[in-house]
Amino acid sequence: NADFILMGATTKGKELAPRVAALFNVPMASDVLSVSYDGGRVTVKRSLFAGKVYGDFELSSKPYIISIRPKAYEKSGPTSSQEAEILDFSFSFSDNDFDVERIDLKEKEVGEVDVTEADIIVSGGRGVKGPEGFNPLKELIEALQSLNVGKVALGASRAAVDAGWIDHSHQVGQTGKVVSPNLYIACGISGAIQHLAGMRTSKVIVAINKDPEAPIFRVADYGIVWDLFEVVPKMTEEIKKLEVR
Repeated sequence: NADFILMGATTKGKELAPRVAALFNVPMASDVLSVSYDGGRVTVKRSLFAGKVYGDFELSSKPYIISIRPKAYEKSGPTSSQEAEILDFSFSFSDNDFDVERIDLKEKEVGEVDVTEADIIVSGGRGVKGPEGFNPLKELIEALQSLNVGKVALGASRAAVDAGWIDHSHQVGQTGKVVSPNLYIACGISGAIQHLAGMRTSKVIVAINKDPEAPIFRVADYGIVWDLFEVVPKMTEEIKKLEVR
């Protein structure tokens, strides 16, 4: 009898939410940036046209099924005035219950963080020039992790993934994963509209690119027009000088 069914717009959440909506025969709102409840009216804000505009949509059918973009809301502490009831469910299933055939299973590298869960993302694009070009980015990630600043992940543009330089699980963008970290560092990424749609809601965006006309600079809070292979090692060097918080 719940009025709201909320879940994260993660890989699993994006698959689960429409299935639940179909079972209840109600519409749903996916990958929303905010939810408002006023006088019985439920309104959600979503990104449209590859992130160029935002639209407000009112939901009219209960239960309101909504998947929320990760990092869309700041973390808040518990409130003493409201308590939620936790219900335990037990269920069982077998492989015969699924019409899916497992072809391959690829494990994550030790310590690897999913981009949708990261507080900081360091992404590489066509400008890294090959698989080895991600090594300076990985060294920067290791330096940031040593500062205990939260989860730090390695991201990539579609161009880098399509070239076979890095696994698709790292892809950020409309055809990859939509992210909203506290800090997004784009290295050698020109800024195709599909990529911008997947990361433009990041709290702070730093762009490093040799091309001053690269579209990524239009959404960046800080821009560095220089060779990433000179800038990134310098950033790593300076970060290593900082004390752990």
